[in-house]
Amino acid sequence: MKFSIQREALLVPISQVVGVVERRQTLPVLANFLLEVDEDQLRVTGSDMEVEMVGTVSAEVAQSGAVTVPARKLVDICKALPEGVRIDVQLNGEKLALHAGRSRFTLATLPAAEFPSSDASGDADRLEVPEDRLHWLIEKTSFAMANQDVRHYLNGLLLEFRSGLLRAVATDGHRLALAEMEASVDGEGRSLILPRKGVVELSRMLGDEEESAQLALGRNFVQVTRRGLTLTSKLIDGRFPDYEAVIPMSQDKAMQLDRIAFIQALQRAAILSNEKYRGVRVESIDGAIRIVAHNPQQEEATEEIEAEHNYDGLVVGFNVNYLLDALGSISGERVRLSLKSADSSCLVTAVDSDDVRQVVMPLKL
Repeated sequence: MKFSIQREALLVPISQVVGVVERRQTLPVLANFLLEVDEDQLRVTGSDMEVEMVGTVSAEVAQSGAVTVPARKLVDICKALPEGVRIDVQLNGEKLALHAGRSRFTLATLPAAEFPSSDASGDADRLEVPEDRLHWLIEKTSFAMANQDVRHYLNGLLLEFRSGLLRAVATDGHRLALAEMEASVDGEGRSLILPRKGVVELSRMLGDEEESAQLALGRNFVQVTRRGLTLTSKLIDGRFPDYEAVIPMSQDKAMQLDRIAFIQALQRAAILSNEKYRGVRVESIDGAIRIVAHNPQQEEATEEIEAEHNYDGLVVGFNVNYLLDALGSISGERVRLSLKSADSSCLVTAVDSDDVRQVVMPLKL
């Protein structure tokens, strides 16, 4: 194997793909990149057996071949090299030699045959989605995923494909985030649960360009391709909760208020909230709401901001972090908080749009 490539050209795929490579691996080869050169292309693959990412870039290939090399060492070497330098790469026996200007590096390798191949085979439904909109869906919902919950299906993001609609939903049992967008989905569609690692890497991979990303939906995998990068992720096998039953539909108590003013008031009150439970009390008073926070040191913070509401005397507790996350994911100047009672879940939406819906469970204070 022998090829030559500009430093900047090589940095693009390896910087993306290295995110998939875990620092602690059960198999030594999983700490490596799989490098494959053929004709005028270099393919860089990283995998942790659950998520695989492949980056493709043009290169001057003198001799085809494939080998695996330590991923993070290769990234560190490329980052440390001066800008604009050309890197000559050659496999000599079981060592990979890199020459760049006056720098020389020799890396240990493992055979390409030991590198695991992805299970992305078989029939798959295919569709195209604007890259920036898919990124938007993930950004508005992924923060509500559970982390290492015993209910493994909560440790991921539900993607639901309906006729003309693509929806993302995440919940950790204490809050729920839902976002939806129009998409060219035919028929009844399907739903799948993408694991946390796949969600994180997909978010890193996607940008805010309006170009289309290609999705392939297999029985046990999803594959997303855009501009020289392909991510393949296994799916979580499980039944996602009936999230629509959690979203409150008939709420007779509602308040509307300025989103930024509400966020700033919550941030100030949170300074004196209980560090463990992060609770704040929201009270509806005449023409305003009052936010109160206490902590075990008997300290107290009180904030009042103007609000339109239809019910004086409502007192409800929230985890302030959950409320701030919900408000931060919503765009628009004004937000609406709707609920049945102090013991019911609270629906948070923008006043002029419901394409993003956040549900926050109350907290007993």
